[in-house]
Amino acid sequence: MIAEIQKNVLGEALIPCCLDPITGFSRNGSCEVPTEDYGLHAVCAVMTAEFLEFTRDRGNDLSTAIPEWGFPGLNPGDHWCLCASRWQEAFNVGKAPPVILEATHERALEIIKIADLKSKAVVVDDED
Repeated sequence: MIAEIQKNVLGEALIPCCLDPITGFSRNGSCEVPTEDYGLHAVCAVMTAEFLEFTRDRGNDLSTAIPEWGFPGLNPGDHWCLCASRWQEAFNVGKAPPVILEATHERALEIIKIADLKSKAVVVDDED
């Protein structure tokens, strides 16, 4: 059986978000959305200090390492697959981090308007 090609918000093949630190619900570097991902970790975002503080204040500290879970803690500039609802929440108050559209899964559009994602889009070099 051939695996279905995951698509991004542009309708193209989904590209990886980040391998260092390794991200994604399945920890494969991609913002793929498997059936069991009820949090919809679909948005490939570039972390900012402002967003990391915002999400920490809401009970999801992404800055602090949790070695026993293999989580290194994130820093500004790191790429990470975020829950679409958290990104939308941050967007609503002007604190959403930039996004990489090519690495953001199309299911993010179930919660976020494409125009909102495009307003925060960045182009990333292959070296990132």
